Amino acid sequence: VLQFCEIKSATIVSERIILGIDPGTNIMGYGVISVKNKNATMLTAGVLKLDAIDDHHLKLKRIFDKLLWIIEEYKPDELAIEAPFFGKNVQSMLKLGRAQGVAIAAALFRQLPVYEYSPRKIKMAVTGRGASTKEQVAAMLQRIASFETLPKYLDATDALAVAICHSLQLNPSATSSSASRKSKKTGSSWTTFVSQNPGKVV
Repeated sequence: VLQFCEIKSATIVSERIILGIDPGTNIMGYGVISVKNKNATMLTAGVLKLDAIDDHHLKLKRIFDKLLWIIEEYKPDELAIEAPFFGKNVQSMLKLGRAQGVAIAAALFRQLPVYEYSPRKIKMAVTGRGASTKEQVAAMLQRIASFETLPKYLDATDALAVAICHSLQLNPSATSSSASRKSKKTGSSWTTFVSQNPGKVV
């Protein structure tokens, strides 16, 4: 059974739509943003849950099918994806690499340009710190992408972060300046996140 959960905001006319992907073989995060007039707005974000599927090849097919559906639904202009990282578990790295490859193949199948960014670069783009936690990234994204409710799985906000990172490469003054203005109005994003989500912080 294909399982996924997502949150949506109202669809708007945009100048550029970016699909961000946080690849995974158990949970894949995805996020779609619209960038218009130097502002980023979330169109959708969610996760594809694959942990109930035992067959690794079937997981890859589910990833491919889901991404084709997202592309057809939101018609993004580009795909931004988190690049492979190095780990000690070779088998896990191999499986993750396959998931990333399938996601890229789905984008290329629909003739979307693909851009890869390292985890550190993505965090730097969103929070200004390459060692930021998932919670800190999520808190800042609430300011940048204009949404109130955090998704249940932070893999979704990680995917949004990839999309935001790409948008900043296209227009360095766009979402960063927007985030700065919003942060001044709301105070410390991390402090706000902790006060609003006590159950997510240990």
